[in-house]
Amino acid sequence: MFSRAVRPAVSLARSLSTSSQNNARVAVLGASGGIGQPLSLLLKNSPLVSHLSLYDIAHTPGVAADLSHIETRAQVTGYLGPDQLDAALQGCDVVVIPAGVPRKPGMTRDDLFNTNATIVATLSDACARNCPEAMVLVIANPVNSTIPITSEVMKKRGVYNPNRVFGVTTLDIVRANTFVAELKGLDPARVSVPVIGGHAGKTIIPLISQCTPKVEFPADQLSTLISRIQEAGTEVVKAKAGAGSATLSMAYAGARFTFSVLDALNGKEGVVECAFVRSEETECKYRQTDRRKMKQHVSANKSTPTTALCAKTE
Repeated sequence: MFSRAVRPAVSLARSLSTSSQNNARVAVLGASGGIGQPLSLLLKNSPLVSHLSLYDIAHTPGVAADLSHIETRAQVTGYLGPDQLDAALQGCDVVVIPAGVPRKPGMTRDDLFNTNATIVATLSDACARNCPEAMVLVIANPVNSTIPITSEVMKKRGVYNPNRVFGVTTLDIVRANTFVAELKGLDPARVSVPVIGGHAGKTIIPLISQCTPKVEFPADQLSTLISRIQEAGTEVVKAKAGAGSATLSMAYAGARFTFSVLDALNGKEGVVECAFVRSEETECKYRQTDRRKMKQHVSANKSTPTTALCAKTE
């Protein structure tokens, strides 16, 4: 059984204000979209990022110009269309992929598969060719399928490293923390609910019994809470009445996970996040785990940092 998850060492707010710096080049693929724009804004505001490489098939020069006027250290470059994709990825340390079509009312994450699978496969192939050592963080849904696709593309190119491919499921944790805090009158920044399984419907398994601080709910309230966490994405899609899906909260969650990866690359110890990754724990080869610690492994000359994941068990 996995041990209880702890709060990530660096929250989003702290990452935005920290004085520590590195020289990370971060690419956002799908930077002009509903998730990509607010995500890029949050990344631009972080001292952990020295260069922000923005790619999309439309509007990227305008997004890049807009962000470049913000008085933070990260330089911003915009790349437009397939012909500029390779250039956008060269030299990148971290690649975040929010690209793809959003969910609409009545759609499941599986309905997105045919379109988003092709997009993610194309972008993953470009990553394999141009920045094979980069950390690849996939937001595009359905994550339960896009992570295996990314992995297979990397294998085909001969550069697959399971410790460098992450499905960003942080929004499940963010939602669980928020909903538990609302019910118990707690500060959500101090609530930590591990979530395991997958990133769609019933595969999302919040471990309320392992919440920090410890909380208890009557059976009927617990059932309602779990259902709300599992269907929270649909809640937003319905509330937006066809105008979009969970973009702002997903941008927040994507930024939080990206900052955790950058902290680990920067040598910080004890950085913990949940992610949908390759796993040998069960017969299911890919799953979201409740406790993943990013450990820094840096060569003697400090030139080739890598981040490995290790699940703590008890």
